[in-house]
Amino acid sequence: MPLPHHLCSKLQNAFRARHHQVSFDHTTQNLGILSVLLRNGFLISLTRGTTQSSDPIAFHSTPEAQRRIWATLKYRDDRPVLNEMELISMPSKRIFMTMNEIRAIVSGRRAQFIRPLRMGEIAIIKTKDKENEWLEAREALRLNTPGEVLCRAR
Repeated sequence: MPLPHHLCSKLQNAFRARHHQVSFDHTTQNLGILSVLLRNGFLISLTRGTTQSSDPIAFHSTPEAQRRIWATLKYRDDRPVLNEMELISMPSKRIFMTMNEIRAIVSGRRAQFIRPLRMGEIAIIKTKDKENEWLEAREALRLNTPGEVLCRAR
């Protein structure tokens, strides 16, 4: 299973190289993180496809290993909307936060060793709730759902 740092670095490098689209392995984790980025305006669209193209019809007839998620990157005034993605929780040290700690980073205070979120910045949280497994920190706060803080994007 690919780790979140692979997605973060690949997406950040694609923005820096001014790519229009980039593909990722079709996993639940990648789909969850990318959908949070899409909901928060960092991406234009997400499409399922194959290793060659973003063709949703061909997606169903290809083998599992060749299925991909294609993300269309968003630029404003020829500058990338996503400037930086930083991994917070790592395989060697996973960071779980309670509701009070999530409230602290959202409202501008430090929690554990994590800096508070700045204007236009989001934190992606993986929860144990299967219905809302991948959330942005403010959504997790609104739904009163603690979890693991995977990464932050600005």
